[in-house]
Amino acid sequence: MKYDYVIVGAGSAGCVLASRLTEDPAVSVLLLEAGPRDTDFWIHVPLGYGKLFARTDVNWAYESEPEPALNGRRIFTPRGKVLGGSSSINGLVYIRGQREDFDGWGVKGWGFDDLLPYFEKAEAQLKVSDLERLPICDAFIDAAASLGIPRTADFNGASQEGTGYYRATSYRGRRRSTAVAYLREAEKRPNLRVETAALATRILFESRKAYGVEYRKNGTLFTAQANREVIVSGGTFNSPQLLQLSGVGPRALLERHGIGVVHDAPQVGERLQDHFYVRTFWRCTRPITLNDDMMSWWRKAGIGLKYVLLKKGPLTVSAGHAAAFVRTRPELKRPDAQLYFINFSSLKRGGFLHPHSGFTCAMSQMQSESRGSSHIKSPDPALQPSIRYNYLSTERDRQVMVDGLKMARRICNAAPLRDYVAGEFLPGEKVKSDEEWLAYVREMGETVFHPTSTCSIGPVVDEQLRVKGLQNLRVIDASVMPAVPSGNINAAVIALAEKGADLIRRA
Repeated sequence: MKYDYVIVGAGSAGCVLASRLTEDPAVSVLLLEAGPRDTDFWIHVPLGYGKLFARTDVNWAYESEPEPALNGRRIFTPRGKVLGGSSSINGLVYIRGQREDFDGWGVKGWGFDDLLPYFEKAEAQLKVSDLERLPICDAFIDAAASLGIPRTADFNGASQEGTGYYRATSYRGRRRSTAVAYLREAEKRPNLRVETAALATRILFESRKAYGVEYRKNGTLFTAQANREVIVSGGTFNSPQLLQLSGVGPRALLERHGIGVVHDAPQVGERLQDHFYVRTFWRCTRPITLNDDMMSWWRKAGIGLKYVLLKKGPLTVSAGHAAAFVRTRPELKRPDAQLYFINFSSLKRGGFLHPHSGFTCAMSQMQSESRGSSHIKSPDPALQPSIRYNYLSTERDRQVMVDGLKMARRICNAAPLRDYVAGEFLPGEKVKSDEEWLAYVREMGETVFHPTSTCSIGPVVDEQLRVKGLQNLRVIDASVMPAVPSGNINAAVIALAEKGADLIRRA
């Protein structure tokens, strides 16, 4: 079959691209997705993300290689494998990032003012909404404010710094993934074809010109021809994987796996960046947390009934309710740490909640210096890539984590939140020195699911997101970001895809 564009990956970016490109009835698009349709009930319930962490039918459920700085632990890495991609399984938190992030990329046409119209366009499409207010979350905000952290009504306003409530990609109690917000209406168009359960195996080249995609569906190989362009939107791990499987990547890596070199691109799969994340757990003095709700059959029934009838209550909450974006040192010019307040606690994310009243105060570093990689381990496209985050590889990264967690402890022990604290469950008061905090970080730290930069603008793609050295091939997803934005990245990915669609239409 022949199409104008073949898009690989119906995730946060791919759904946006398919929708925008097919607004022109003269343009035909094939959208390939390795996972299923987004029909699962829990995808559309905001708090249902907890039930999707390890679901391999809708989640790639990757694991990193052993991390040297984390006592050799492998880091579990969920990634969406379903229509909507990670926007269908993520925590729904909507954060643009800081102006300095995008201006700091130093790429013409990609500064904050260039992207702002696309953020605004995406927010209208997604119907980004406010979260319900809770007394314990108000107490967190008040406690943070008592320590000099300014209050903010919107982390996406003039300044990200401050404490307040998140906004979320939900509307009237249901998740607004890019599949829901963009693809639903677009699928009604005759010029868009969506293929699910279709695993792209390689990009097809004629010399250095991409002309199609080979994909596997139900055990059979198919070929789709792209008359104009192939667009890779597989995400930070799957996009470099597909490029490398297709002969685009570091020569030594490709030759080691017996893959013919189409284009020697040493930086494909390099420069991996992420936000490192550590949680602290607190016992609550009052039976008002989600832990308490889940310990009572009556309360669970009430939550379910409230959601079904009113689309309100705990099931509408994102992966964080209140938050603070803070500077770990007063001399810094912008926030470098994100604090998350969550009205429940669980040792394993997506696992059982603690059998006591509890809440979580977590922290992640926003502008990390550590750099990792994502490389194929085999010429088999069904085998996950080798992911190396290389967390905590610099002294600054280690210090920011320690300082941010100390700040989280100070907030939890400040009035009025301290009235809700029955005790610090983990790490506990025994952890006091920087060395003890760092040991806790190494033992407990993990990803907060914000990987970027493995096909960066500059080394891999140009300002138009075209793969350098090749024709008719673009990458449009989180992998092209030169540096990870400050905060949750899904908003930036969607805005990037909105801009990417315009770049294609103007070509």
